[in-house]
Amino acid sequence: MKKSTTEEIRERFDNDVERFSNLDTGQISTIDAKISLELITEASRRIVPNAKNLLDIGCGAGNYSIKMLSKIKNLNCTLVDLSKPMLDKAFERVSQMTKNKVITLQGDIREVELKENHYDIILAGAVLHHLRDDDDWKNTFEKIFKLLKVGGCLMISDLITQDTALVNEYIWERYGDYLEGLNGKEYRQKVLDYVAKEDSPRSMNYQLNLLKQVGFRKVEILHKNMCFGAFGGIK
Repeated sequence: MKKSTTEEIRERFDNDVERFSNLDTGQISTIDAKISLELITEASRRIVPNAKNLLDIGCGAGNYSIKMLSKIKNLNCTLVDLSKPMLDKAFERVSQMTKNKVITLQGDIREVELKENHYDIILAGAVLHHLRDDDDWKNTFEKIFKLLKVGGCLMISDLITQDTALVNEYIWERYGDYLEGLNGKEYRQKVLDYVAKEDSPRSMNYQLNLLKQVGFRKVEILHKNMCFGAFGGIK
């Protein structure tokens, strides 16, 4: 199957701002979204308690930055997203939570220009699964590593696969059952179809190994439930 282009992904999110502005309802297809959000932000707070600069990759409507600001006050926040309507909503919401700078950048994390050795915390919530081949993954992880200050952390909450095909098939069957239990067979098929078209997730093992490969000195697994995980690395 031919995967969605960046432009097609942008258009879908342009039309879904309000849903993604509410964590309780916006993440219904994501297992343990609220748990992972809490874990990656609280871990970030403990790793970098004196953080000043936050980068939120694929910020959507700003849920991750808002949660981070509830734990560390008045961070400078840089918000990156493909969708201008999402960024506008995120800017409106995040600006209410901090007295410091809120910068928005519309674009792809692979292409936008950002300061190296500048960010204390980088959050990537449900975004990296849009990366494609191995080079794309490596180049993006290398870029993110360079953006972090020494001692800073990257925390990821995302869709993941399994390394063993038979286990992966089983986990995704379970996820399908979960979706069907939420909203029936049509909803199950709808979600699985757009995952197949739009997403290229990698396993947690793959990403943890890649974090080490590009230079992160420590990696941490915070949570895993079926095909969703929360994990990260410390520079």
